[in-house]
Amino acid sequence: MRSLIVALGLLAGVAGAAQAQPVGMVADPCPPLAAPDPLGVEIAQAMVADVPFPPALLAKAMDPARGAAAEKAKAEKAASDWADLCRYRPENAAAQGVETVFMGDSITELWMVADPGFFSAARVDRGISGQTSAQMLLRFMPDVVALRPKVVHILAGTNDVAGNTGPNRPEDFKNNISAMADIADANRIAVVIGAIPPADRFLWRGELKPAAQIVELNAWLKAFAAARGYAFADYHAAMATPAGAMAPAFSKDFVHPNRAGYAVMRQVAEQALDEARRRGPRRASGGTRP
Repeated sequence: MRSLIVALGLLAGVAGAAQAQPVGMVADPCPPLAAPDPLGVEIAQAMVADVPFPPALLAKAMDPARGAAAEKAKAEKAASDWADLCRYRPENAAAQGVETVFMGDSITELWMVADPGFFSAARVDRGISGQTSAQMLLRFMPDVVALRPKVVHILAGTNDVAGNTGPNRPEDFKNNISAMADIADANRIAVVIGAIPPADRFLWRGELKPAAQIVELNAWLKAFAAARGYAFADYHAAMATPAGAMAPAFSKDFVHPNRAGYAVMRQVAEQALDEARRRGPRRASGGTRP
């Protein structure tokens, strides 16, 4: 399953990381972005479909050689651009009239695949598969602030709990969320804090049982949003079973929503965005924490 998760990254043309990289501090450190991998696109579409994963496609995705190639490309890219600052640089340069930015990981990235009509030139998706809140924090200036939106929707935490970029503390996650919020406040951007969607297992981290920790972090996120006067989008409450798992109707891999899951998330998000617009940006005040 790990190779399938890594393959989602090929949606953005990870193969481009193998090209020659500039050296030192230069005007344009980003190599040309490779064309999306057709199989990666097909995998992404299958992930969000409301039908079982096609066995033939799953076999292709799980091919060891493909998995090794995807892991190698990901490692090469991380060595030169750990936060993937290059990923959205062309889109950011061309963006105009952006009102809302969705900052996140694969759950945000796949939202565009599952429900493209939810996004537009004014509401843009800046999710990157596999990312933790630390990587998002590094991307926050170019992928959010530089677009001058009125609202930012921050959805992070699944990969922090999974330890995708190494072991970390709950406090590290909280610091990263707080820092992104502080940057938004300083730039007069209203904030929506998204709850970490439910999950009781990670197929790429089989030893972890994340349900209880996700509940604890969501309690902090909700309290943080309330203390700051931000809107809170409670995806967990909308999609969780009593045991804290993703309801089976909303996912096929226990983590990533399918189209039915994203339909639920869309309703929650629209309400939270409306609330954020009504409240407007919060005046920066030194980063109060609950």
